[in-house]
Amino acid sequence: MTVTPNVVDAVNGHGASQGAGRGGERVPAPLDVVARLRAAISDKLAAAGTMSDTERDQAIALFIAQEIDTNARADISQGRAPLSPHVEAAVARALRDSFTGLGALQRLVDDPHVEDIFVNGCDNVWVRTIDNQRLRAAPVAASDDDLIDLIQIAAARSGQEERRFDRGSPSLSLRLPGGQRLFAVMAVAKRPSLSIRRNTLNRVTLDDLLERGELSPALRALIAAMVRSRKNIVFCGGTGIGKTTLLRAAAYEIDPLERIVTVEDAFELGLDEDLDAHPNATALQQREPNLEGVGGIDMATMVKWGLRMRPDRVIVGEARGAEALQMLFAMSQGNDGSMCTIHASNAKQALLRLGMYVMAAPERLTFDAANMLIGQAVDFVVFLDVATDGTRVVSSVLQVLETTGEQVPSNEIYRPGPDRRARPGSPMRTDTLDDLVAAGFDPSLLHQDRW
Repeated sequence: MTVTPNVVDAVNGHGASQGAGRGGERVPAPLDVVARLRAAISDKLAAAGTMSDTERDQAIALFIAQEIDTNARADISQGRAPLSPHVEAAVARALRDSFTGLGALQRLVDDPHVEDIFVNGCDNVWVRTIDNQRLRAAPVAASDDDLIDLIQIAAARSGQEERRFDRGSPSLSLRLPGGQRLFAVMAVAKRPSLSIRRNTLNRVTLDDLLERGELSPALRALIAAMVRSRKNIVFCGGTGIGKTTLLRAAAYEIDPLERIVTVEDAFELGLDEDLDAHPNATALQQREPNLEGVGGIDMATMVKWGLRMRPDRVIVGEARGAEALQMLFAMSQGNDGSMCTIHASNAKQALLRLGMYVMAAPERLTFDAANMLIGQAVDFVVFLDVATDGTRVVSSVLQVLETTGEQVPSNEIYRPGPDRRARPGSPMRTDTLDDLVAAGFDPSLLHQDRW
């Protein structure tokens, strides 16, 4: 893969943004100029008073042009060389991004080849590309204080409930307008830091993942049949492995007429935004406490609320606390076909983690009771890993069996091969296989070892 120019410029440049120069090369915008003009424009916006969104956008465009012109006149009058047209264009873009986007971060967020963005202070910036390159990027703010301001502005623009980012609330998790997921911290770290996870595949299907080599033809058919036959599925794997992407792809196998409720700590799945595929979907997000430390609503409560909305399926973006218990209750009490993701280093560890979360919930289930609930609720665990060639792949599939409580038995119907890709393993229970066949699955595929 040829790295996109935006990323190359981020590595080699020194400015807040980039503009095209002669021959197509990118020109950095001076951070000090951007910061100074931004302050002047902010003063003008404050003096202008309340405006509609359209009026504000028009005012921003006007004020940017005015301040760039004023800056050029000041340079000439004081004997300095004015900015070149290409640098002025870069400054204008940086200013637009600072008022309507994410400032200098916006060029990275917009870059289709960037998957993750890591900021460890204003001038220590890294990106990870979709082909797993890790590259140093240019500074994204003139100072750490400016970086904090940028994050606070992003929180204010999120359009969600109140999202603080200050010493009293030093962490922030939110979904950006483009669907990217941002997490930031301050005060608890030496410097303000953030990470942005880009959804490089927003409307992704199982066929897309098959084409990318993340699924075999047999696994593509199997997961589709699991969803159509209303099996409860847990997708697991490490950080950034593609659990949410696979869950989102699997959800496209759900009948559009079914009612779906999703529960997340920060909106990321976006199923409710695709009205063609999921016209009857509601997305719920946990709420942080307000300035007085009250009003917070956790995911466990959100799952309970979601069940009152009479869904056909409940989808939990990531189970990592007491919400796991409520999710398992939903799976075992009539909301068949529900799904979730969980962090785990292998499929069996996912079951252990579920048990730990359940036992840590306020209901304090015993070890045996937790295992019995998992055995009754979960039908399949799908584990994702990185193959030896660097491709993200499905590596293992467990069929979960009912238990008497001492442990959660399972059949590994697909197990990792030498390259970590899933290979045919133990046979599936006949009654479960019958359900999959009724949903259109060809049982001969279970013996196929072809990627």
